[in-house]
Amino acid sequence: MRPRAKSALLWGTVGLLAFLTAAQGYQLLVAPLPVSLPAIGAVAVVVAALTAATAYVTEHRLRSKGRT
Repeated sequence: MRPRAKSALLWGTVGLLAFLTAAQGYQLLVAPLPVSLPAIGAVAVVVAALTAATAYVTEHRLRSKGRT
């Protein structure tokens, strides 16, 4: 696996876990979420995919500018 793709997948995992942590924290501290667990999981997968795609696209741009 290329390092750029591996990095993007790892960032996607970070996005997924961050979203799930935020959702669980909200449920514990504020109130139950008005959506089901599968819906939260689906949104978490979308967040992971968007995070991974953004990381994949921007890493090349940042590296070419010498910012990584």
